[in-house]
Amino acid sequence: MESKIEVLSTVTIQKSPDLYKIVDSLNRTLKERDLMFGLALDKENDEKAVFTIYRT
Repeated sequence: MESKIEVLSTVTIQKSPDLYKIVDSLNRTLKERDLMFGLALDKENDEKAVFTIYRT
């Protein structure tokens, strides 16, 4: 059985110390709807983060 993950949206935003709390809350709340949220540091700008929404 193959798992397919589809990127729905990606946006670069200002980095914030509490941003991970929002992503964690979204993942816990919406996993039943086959949605997953990711947060990564921007490789080009240390003050930015990349927020991604996936469908699983």
